[in-house]
Amino acid sequence: MTHVLLSIGHGYSARELTRQLGADWRVIGTTRSAERAAALRAEGVEPLIWPGDDIAPALARATHLLSSVPPGPDGDPVVAALGGLLHKAHHLKWVGYLSTTGVYGDHQGGWVDEDTPLTPTTQRGRARVLAEADWASLGLPLHVFRLAGIYGPGRSPLDRMRDGTAQRIIKPGQMFSRIHVADIAQVLAASMAAPDPGMVYNVADDEPAPPQDIIAFAARMLGLPLPPEVAFDDASLGPMAASFYSESKRVRNDRIKTLLGVHLRHPDYRAGLAALVEGDRAARG
Repeated sequence: MTHVLLSIGHGYSARELTRQLGADWRVIGTTRSAERAAALRAEGVEPLIWPGDDIAPALARATHLLSSVPPGPDGDPVVAALGGLLHKAHHLKWVGYLSTTGVYGDHQGGWVDEDTPLTPTTQRGRARVLAEADWASLGLPLHVFRLAGIYGPGRSPLDRMRDGTAQRIIKPGQMFSRIHVADIAQVLAASMAAPDPGMVYNVADDEPAPPQDIIAFAARMLGLPLPPEVAFDDASLGPMAASFYSESKRVRNDRIKTLLGVHLRHPDYRAGLAALVEGDRAARG
């Protein structure tokens, strides 16, 4: 039996999911540019331009739906654009929404799980809480995935070390959780194989850590000089990076293991970065 995944906002995590799905899957992915559409087609994905192409026939064909689209200032743009169609999409077997652990807010380095009250302190986190509610209101077999900081090929501290942009920013007590993109895809695939509508999953690895420790490990892996320490108050950070540092927490991941049977391929940042270095070496021959 062929399954059809409609992936709205087919980006970094969704592309990795596509690579992990088997031959009995067809994937339709939306993108905003013709250039990206050509790239998706080369990867075996049927592209749709958003907005522009009529998405209704694709939704009618889909058995599964994934949205990776972040909310805007006026709410979730996918629900706003397709709410009428989605309300009627009773044929869907599984719907996934990629959210963020930012919905939990600041816990001063303490642990959070899926039952922790949602008390975001950033505008980005508050928008995600509203977007989760928008998706829940549709009456679909929804699964929410709250992602920790994503890293993987082409998007990791190794890349920042190589291009000279890495900083060891020191903010006492700061703790982040992370997740390798391959493990995000693994979690999504496991959920798609065992739907449990209404379920929320934290998607994080086993070892939260201070951000400067990850930069230091990346430097050692590459044999590069350790970037100097920079006090948080002296760091030049953009709005997105500053919002990450405004909250500190450790994210529990028990549910993806106990309910989905997931064994993380990269259970901590050391394993994940080491695998990326090995992958780079293999690619260079």
